Amino acid sequence: MNIELYDTTLRDGAQQSGISLSLKDKINITLKLDELGIDTIEGGYAGSNPKDDEYFRVIQKENIKNSKISAFGSTRKPDANIESDIIVNALLDSEAEVLTVVGKSSSKQVLKVLETSLDENLKMIEETINFLSKRDRRVVYDAEHFFDGFYTDKNYAIKTLITAYESGADIVTLCDTNGGMIPEDIEKVLVEVKKHIDPSKLGIHCHNDTDTAVACTLSAFNEGVAHIQGTVNGYGERCGNTNLISLIANLYFKKGISLLSEEKMKSLTEVSNFVSDTVNRTPFPYAPYVGSMAFTHKGGMHASAVNKYVDSYQHMNPEKVGNLSNITVSELAGRSNVISRLKELDILDKFNDDDIKNVTSFIKNKENNGFSYEVASASLELLLKKEKRLTKPPFNLIEYDVRLKSTNLDKENQCTASIKLSINEIEIEKTAIGNGPVAALDKALREALLKFYPSLDKVKLTDYKVRVVNESEATESIVRVSIESADDKEVWTTVGASSNIIEASWMALSDSMEWWLIKNIID
Repeated sequence: MNIELYDTTLRDGAQQSGISLSLKDKINITLKLDELGIDTIEGGYAGSNPKDDEYFRVIQKENIKNSKISAFGSTRKPDANIESDIIVNALLDSEAEVLTVVGKSSSKQVLKVLETSLDENLKMIEETINFLSKRDRRVVYDAEHFFDGFYTDKNYAIKTLITAYESGADIVTLCDTNGGMIPEDIEKVLVEVKKHIDPSKLGIHCHNDTDTAVACTLSAFNEGVAHIQGTVNGYGERCGNTNLISLIANLYFKKGISLLSEEKMKSLTEVSNFVSDTVNRTPFPYAPYVGSMAFTHKGGMHASAVNKYVDSYQHMNPEKVGNLSNITVSELAGRSNVISRLKELDILDKFNDDDIKNVTSFIKNKENNGFSYEVASASLELLLKKEKRLTKPPFNLIEYDVRLKSTNLDKENQCTASIKLSINEIEIEKTAIGNGPVAALDKALREALLKFYPSLDKVKLTDYKVRVVNESEATESIVRVSIESADDKEVWTTVGASSNIIEASWMALSDSMEWWLIKNIID
């Protein structure tokens, strides 16, 4: 069965609130998807804005090896001349190999949104598809609101499909535009549609408003649909679209359909993260197959089983999609979790059974007091190494002092942090000013350390999170601070916990600096 993967990240994906793509972003994503092996990439809405028009001009100059570029547009306007219709001509002017035309298939949408007659809508579909298909372009027809239209007026909805197909459309795509369908709805409708159009000429475009877009698309595939639309990471209007990453993996590993080579499948995680970064979104850690937590094991029983039999609590080898297994250490941890982490750090031989028992108990107590090491792997690594004195601390705190001065509530507060450290038995003291206590403390610490470790200027604090652990204690609650730091190569997270937010912040800050120095300077 020949399945076409059609990506609409650059058009429908970009319609998700908060996503804005520059021309460079669109080009870079196109090249990455082409490298992956996506059949068709929808570049944008022809004639709708200068950026998309420029995209179609620029992309012609790029060395696209595997993918065809599609331009998106609509049928002619009601009662308009097809020859002079602006959108129709914009589709042709794009010079894209594939032209995707959206039209109404719901009688309610025709009457209430287009405000034209049902017959005129059919003429709009017929004339537009016929006009474009005769100009040596592959034409995909997107039947907007098809499923809602089917349940409102089945005969008319199907008639729009037949009109598009008989007018020359190469693919007729059934769109769940409102995203309200579930898999059984998709199956029921396709049973009827297949009586009129060969499923090899049908496509599917699902939105994720019921959280079943991938499942709905798989149902359409089971009914023989050969053209599948979606977006990377499921980005799209409202709740998003079919997640092509998950869909490709499901077809490959669960149904034996190899749309990509084995080697390309190993790049799915990379592609997912690349697009996330390009659209300025943090990769969703719990995304199936490619999320950083997709193959993470927390419970002690699970960790023990995975150490004995790797597939005991995971459905596949994560390396096949370019991901990794991970065993976290938390309040649910057992010996197996700790052993696994010690193995990763290559220091297991330094710990005997009693050491492992003691450190496991210690970690559980720390987490009971507000710490969390599930994500803060850098703090956990420091804790384990300090337990057996496996590394020399790059600095020691003598004292710090943080003061807030406010003279006018309408003006920005001014914080001053003073810190005294011992580095190689030399005492050094620095004072810094920041717009908050953590910023001031971070600055003072850096200034003290840079004299001895100049390369530390590569390290940046990229995220700061505060969570009240035991809210019932009110002002005496434990506060957990998580700090994400990064250099030019990697990102790491550290944690601190205390009833004093400054102390908790110091713990996380100092762990961040210490971890980097030990890894890059000391060891």
